[in-house]
Amino acid sequence: MPVIAVVNRKGGSGKSTLAAHLATWCVRQGHTVMLADADRQQSSRAWLRRRSSSLPAITPWTMDQNVLKIPSGISHAVLDTPGGLQGFELARVVMSADAIVIPVGASLLDRESAAASHAELMTLPRVASGRCRVGVVGMRIDARTRAADTLRDWAKALGVEFLGILRNAQTYVQSHDAGTTIFDLPPQQAQADLTQWQPIIDWLTPLLATPRMGDVPGAAPRVDSLIPAHEPLVHGARLGVLSSARPETHRPPARTLAHAQRAVPQFLKR
Repeated sequence: MPVIAVVNRKGGSGKSTLAAHLATWCVRQGHTVMLADADRQQSSRAWLRRRSSSLPAITPWTMDQNVLKIPSGISHAVLDTPGGLQGFELARVVMSADAIVIPVGASLLDRESAAASHAELMTLPRVASGRCRVGVVGMRIDARTRAADTLRDWAKALGVEFLGILRNAQTYVQSHDAGTTIFDLPPQQAQADLTQWQPIIDWLTPLLATPRMGDVPGAAPRVDSLIPAHEPLVHGARLGVLSSARPETHRPPARTLAHAQRAVPQFLKR
């Protein structure tokens, strides 16, 4: 199951907006997509609740008695990660990801945060070997400034792939509030934005087109291959337990949210 993780230590960098768009693009390619929200603000989950049933469905993760489950039939996953993700938790995410996209703003503070995330990612064998690709996307970029050129030069000096920029436009704000994305709009209403998305899509397409060695199309992950033997029990359930399930029909109890955030890396481990 191909996995895209949206990662940046800095809060407010545009992770949820980017994750929602990546999930929508995937589902409009005919994939069955899960958008997993591990951020404490739960912005992606709130966006999913606002999404109309008339639009192509994107599935959230499910929680049943503190057990995380992958809904049946899921072929692709997009992970909206929390701010501050680093260390062991970041390494566990990278173990499962095929592509990591880092959203970055134009300010020096944004670039420094993204550079720190990239530096840590490059210490991990899966990234260093190229098995997990990393790219950056400039977020909320004003075309009247040199911000795009600054980010492009910064990425080149850092040695990270620069995928492109997304403009600072009310279209993104309005669509996010409505539970939609640029990809849900008629093409004539979003042509400028779709043009900016094209290089990002071109980079992602080959990474997500081929199943990993050993993957069986349409098959649910094996539960016994996902749970470390030393995994602690919480309320009688192992964090990170996976099984096939129907998509959730209601929001899980608030007390399970902290458990879900801690379980994200195990949830994705295959």
